Parts: sequence; C-alpha cells; structure tokens
Amino acid sequence: MEYIDNLPSMDLMRSEKMTLVQLIIPVESAHRAVSYLGQLGLLQFRDLNDDKSPFQRTFVNQVKRCAEMSRKLRFFKDQIHKAGLILSPNPASQPDIELEELEMQLADHEHELIEMNANSDKLQQTYNELLEFKMVLQKAGDFLVSSGGHAAAQETELDENIPINDDYADSASLLEQEMRPGPSNQSGVRFISGIICKSKVLRFERMLFRTTRGNMLFNQAQADDQIMDPVSNETVEKTVFVVFFSGEQARTKILKICEAFGANCYPVPEDTTKRRQITREVLSRLSELETTLEAGLRHRDKALTSIGFHLTKWMTVVSREKAVYDSLNMLNFDVTKKCLVGEGWCPIFAKTKIQEALQRATFDSNSQIGVIFHVMDSIESPPTYFRTNHFTNPYQEIVDAYGVAKYQEANPAVYTIITFPFLFAVMFGDWGHGICLLLGALYLVSREKKLGSQKLGSFMEMLFGGRYVLLLMSLFSIYCGLIYNEFFSVPFHIFGNSAYKCRDATCSDSRSIGLIKYRDAYPFGVDPSWRGSRSELPFLNSLKMKMSILFGLAQMNLGIILSYFNARYFSNSIDIKYQFVPQMIFLNSLFGYLSILIITKWCTGSQADLYHVMIYMFLSPLEDLGENQLFWGQGVLQVILLLLALIAVPWMLFPKPFILKRLHTERFQGRTYGILGSSDMYNDEEPDSARQQHHEDFNFSEVFVHQMIHAIEFVLGAVSNTASYLRLWALSLAHSELSTVFYEKVLLLAWGYDNIIIRLVGLAVFAFATAFILLMMETLSAFLHALRLHWVEFQNKFYHGDGYKFKPFSFATLPDDDD
Repeated sequence: MEYIDNLPSMDLMRSEKMTLVQLIIPVESAHRAVSYLGQLGLLQFRDLNDDKSPFQRTFVNQVKRCAEMSRKLRFFKDQIHKAGLILSPNPASQPDIELEELEMQLADHEHELIEMNANSDKLQQTYNELLEFKMVLQKAGDFLVSSGGHAAAQETELDENIPINDDYADSASLLEQEMRPGPSNQSGVRFISGIICKSKVLRFERMLFRTTRGNMLFNQAQADDQIMDPVSNETVEKTVFVVFFSGEQARTKILKICEAFGANCYPVPEDTTKRRQITREVLSRLSELETTLEAGLRHRDKALTSIGFHLTKWMTVVSREKAVYDSLNMLNFDVTKKCLVGEGWCPIFAKTKIQEALQRATFDSNSQIGVIFHVMDSIESPPTYFRTNHFTNPYQEIVDAYGVAKYQEANPAVYTIITFPFLFAVMFGDWGHGICLLLGALYLVSREKKLGSQKLGSFMEMLFGGRYVLLLMSLFSIYCGLIYNEFFSVPFHIFGNSAYKCRDATCSDSRSIGLIKYRDAYPFGVDPSWRGSRSELPFLNSLKMKMSILFGLAQMNLGIILSYFNARYFSNSIDIKYQFVPQMIFLNSLFGYLSILIITKWCTGSQADLYHVMIYMFLSPLEDLGENQLFWGQGVLQVILLLLALIAVPWMLFPKPFILKRLHTERFQGRTYGILGSSDMYNDEEPDSARQQHHEDFNFSEVFVHQMIHAIEFVLGAVSNTASYLRLWALSLAHSELSTVFYEKVLLLAWGYDNIIIRLVGLAVFAFATAFILLMMETLSAFLHALRLHWVEFQNKFYHGDGYKFKPFSFATLPDDDD
C-alpha cells in the first residue's frame, strides 16, 4: 500500500486541487483588477448578490450601456452584410479607446447611418415610382394607339358635349399637370392605367370583372424591367394594366380595388405628343435619381467600410467590458463603501499568477491601497477542473456528457482515451475502411490551424472537434482489421501463406471441404483460408463472441478497481471492505471463471461445451462434468466459486448499513469523534457514507434500502452488463457481412458482365454504399454503442458524475457575437 501511495500523481486522474479565496479590492482599481483576471482566466467568481435581481445590482447602468453599444454594433454588422461588404479580418491596430469615447463614436455612426438609410429609401421609392410611371406610359400608350379609331370617334362626341378648359397653367410641366386630378372626361368611356404584381393579376382581373359585372375592358402587358421592393430588397415582376370603363361609380370601385390589391395607378394622357414629352421628363428625372442613388450608395459603402475596419475590435472591447461589469455585479461593497469584496474558486497552482495580476492592476491604476487576497475555508464542494489539451479535450467531453466528475473523483477519461477507440474498432474492424477514416482524420489534423480559425457548420464543427478521436478510431480499426484479415471484406495473405491446403486436386474449386492443416498457424490474425469456407461463420462467431466477453470482463474489473482507488483516496475503508471486495468476488466467481474456461479451451483445443458447463454450474453443481471437464479439480472449483458468489451477495447488502448505524450512534453519544478537516471535507457525501458532515438524524431504513438497491443493481448488472458486451460481436459480424454483400453482390456481380457501362454502374453503387452506409452509418452506429459501453457498463462501477464544472471568468471563452 505504501508503494501505491508513493506513486507519482497522474495529471488527468484527479481534478486539480481547488481553493476558495476572498478578494478585497479598492474601488479605483476594481475594474482593472477584474479585467486582468479575465485575461488570466483562472478564477471563478461566486455570486454574492444572488438574492438581488439584475436591476438591483451596483453596475446595472454600465451593463445597460454595454448592451446598448452591442445593439449598435450588431446593427452595423447587419448593414455591412446587407451591403455585401466583408469585415476586415485584421482589425485596425488603433490605441486603446475609452468606453465613453467609443459610446459617442457609435452614437454618431448610428445616427449617420440611419439618416443615410432614410434618404436612400426615399430616393429609391421615388425612383421606383418613376420607373413604374415610365413603363405604364410605354405599355398603356401602345394600348391607346391600338384602339385609336374607337377613341377618335368617342373624342368627337365628347368635344361636342363637354367644354374644354383652356386656362391650364402653362407654367407647370406636363408631368406635374398629368399628376394633378383633372376634370376631363366626366362621362363616356374612360380608362385607368397602372401597374400591379404579376402574381396578383388573375385575382385582380376576376375581381374587376365581378365588381363591374363585365362592363369593362382589361388589357395587360408584362413590364420590361423588374422593380426593387424596398421592404424585402428583392426584385418583383410586375404587369402594366389599362382598364376601360364607363361611369363615375365604376371609377370609384376600380380605384378601391386597385388600392386593396396594392396596384399603383398613374395618369396617362391620350395625346401622343403629351405622352412623349412626359416620357422624356420621366427619363431625365430617372437619370438624375440614378446618379444621386449611386453617389449615396458610394458614400454609405465608404462609411460602412470605415466602420468595418474597426468593428471586430469594437465588438471585442464592448463584450469584454460587459463581461467585466457582469463580474463586478457579483461582488459586494464593504461597510465603508470604498472596497469591493469578492469570493471565488481557483486552482492552487494559480494562486501566484492571480496575486501577480492583482499587484499589476494596483500599480497600473495608481491605487494607494493594494488588493487583499487570502484563502478561505469552506465545506462546500469545489468545482471540478481538468487541464486538457487539443488531444485529450474531446475524450473529456465524452465523459462530461454523462456527468461532470465529483471533486477529486477518479476520471474515466484517462482510460477512455484508449478503450473508447479500441472498442469502436472491435465493432468496425476493417483495415480498408480504417484507411478511409484515417485519411479524413489526417486531413482535419493537418488543417487544424486553418479550420480552427474559421466558422464551421454544426456538423463540421463537431467532426473537427473530435478529429483526434477519429484519428485513434481509424488507427485501431486498421489494427483490428488486420486481425480480422478484412480489406473491404477481402482477405489477403499479408503475413505469409495460409496454414491450410487442399487434401487433393478435387477441392481446389469448392473451398468448402477437403482442407487440411499442413503447417504452423497463421502468424497474425485470422487465416485467409477461413473466408468462403463452410465453417467460416461458426468459427468467426465463436471467436468474436468469446472475445467480447473477455474484453467486457476486463473493462468491468477495471471499473471496480477504480472504485477501490476512489475509496482509498477518500479514506473510506467501509466501501473497500463491504463493496469493493464482495463485488470483485461475485463478478470473477462467475464471469471470471467463464473467461478462464474460454482461454483454457483456446489453449488446449478442447471440445467442451461451455454453455453446458455454466448452466449446470447452477442447476447441478455436484454433477460430474464428463467430457466437458477442461482441467483437474474443475468440479470442486465450481462449487467453491458458486459458494463465494452466494456469500458475496449478503456481504454487499447487510454489513454496511449496520456499521454506519453503529458509527452514528457512537459519534453522537460522545464515545468517538469524527476527524475535523479531513481530506473528504469538500465532498458531498451520499446517505450511506461513513463520514457525514451534517448532524442530521440517521434514517436506518433509508440507508438500508439504498444499500439494497445498490446490491441488487450490481448483481443483476453483472449479468446484463456482460451480455451487453456481446454487442461487440454483433456489430462486428454485421459490419463484416454488409461489406461482403456489397463486394460480392454488387461489385463482383457487375464485374462479371463484359459491359463497361454495367461495370461503371456497379462500381458507383459499391462506392456509394461503402461511403454512406459503411463509412457513415456504421461509424455512427459503432460510435454510439461504444459510448453506451463506457457510460453504462464501465462508469457505473465507480463514477458518480455529480460534480459541477469549473467555469472561470475568462475573455477567451466569451462568445463571438454578444447577443
């Protein structure tokens, strides 16, 4: 035991030792001190104002200002994206800017942009109206010219009955005259011209027909140009229409329908000369507006480019300032109102760095009083912090997805780094498919810096984050594929010749009978002669099933051994004597014995039926084994192991609750005292712990039921978990058989035809099936099953996972877009 205690500690095996510290910071240096701590990223503040709402905190006004500045910056970013501009990847290296000055700059830029947008929208609306007017003049003029004979006859009749007003204002342009409502055509055939969205034309015409009861003539023509919708910024196809009608009531109805359908009506003079003159005026004003709009857009793009050059840095400054004030809101003022008091967790190794940062903040802020930093005692459980790198972080995330380790609890990620990709490879073993995965993993690893600086999609980001998991999974898949001797389901004589040959010439074609062993076994992996033989499936099924049991028992034993190291680390001798020992005895008396039988049968070549041995070990333990006996004394050993397994069940169930009850009674009757400040002072003890922190009433029935549930769960779990590891055999078999089907029934079948098209189609189908079914779906399936084996079968033997993660205040972890 002393040797184990003297072993050097493993970095990832236990979380970093944490300590609770208190900071007393003068007001004048508080902002700078918290800012420096954010750059360091090694202190997690405790919220001392948890009982206050966000609007009751000290620095709520500063937080609101930062939120308002963030809104303005998001507005600038949206405007830059709408304009089709690109943010500067390398922000301008301007000197540090004060928050008040930045706030004024952002307000000025926002006011300028809003004003430019408003002017641009007005000009664009005017431009769209003139463009529509131009198209209406052109198309409606064609309609009027085509109906000239009928119109001339009506004009003659109108001239005889209706006087014409000759006092028209000559000073106004023809365009302005036409835009004014005129008293002409009070009776007879009249028309209304305008433009409407193409998608509404059919409904519009139907409504006009029903409203006027068919007393109208509707002409339409497709507009030559598309109109930009100022609301959606999308081009819209429109149709020019002219409605001929008679009567003032019909005119009123038609105008209301036009308004309801969003149609824009424009007056078109019947005189050709006037139409031409108005068209010239419209074209002239359109040309002027185009020039004005282009100049406005250039000015706006120039302003947005100037903003975009500094936008990234401004967003960083504002998000950091907001984070600093959010952290300051977690601090309290002391009684003098001159200092801020804060508490937080930090790793022990970081105390020196934090003190240096606080001293630097005091010096830079010219404060006369330094920051007071001292360590506090706490019975609260500290957060869990593991120092990981790019390689170990994804494995730690796999473990944390199940539950964050309790403080100083044994970390499964240490073993998951190897066991997870290995169990995946046992199910996925094919060195051809493994090479494909390896190429993908090497691509992600080689472009790590470039891809890490880019914004990736959700799937690609997940794949990139697990690039080193994928790398090890591919390497282990190649290794297991070489053992299975499968390259896209095809065996190869890589490590020499087969150990089998044909008895005579008659068996050379069948490959199913007549093979005899003529030399030593194939040196590495499965002999290629097994492929295609009559006994291929029975042999591989037997091999993989027994191998799955061996791997499962080894991993479950590892989990129970880790529970011993947990109990030893926390000085919990009761768990060692009454949980670890009986669990090891029970599991290995049954399934450890089965593993010994499997290995013995492999080594001796015996034909013993292991199913019969294990079943009758329980049904008839004293029965003679006969031909199923593998070694001398096996029957006596079975009886001993069965008795040990039966003894282990009450061993797990009864002693621990009664011992806990006795210890509790002695502790509070003054006969013995618990050790204060032990190594377990930071742990949240379970109800069955021998060292309760809180002086609560001891509920024996609750502790007994809790222990009974644990014992029953382990006994039943020993059987179900061992059976669960058979998924290694099942998925390996499924992967191998799918590969064989695609190879033989698709590729080889297509290659049997003397037709290049059929061969190419067969090759394409084989490549598609390999890529999407075997390399994507099967990879995901094997990944999820390996995840299940680690979370349920392995980690439930020792891992509580009821801690909480260390989340220090750090600028590096701030989101890119402060929402």
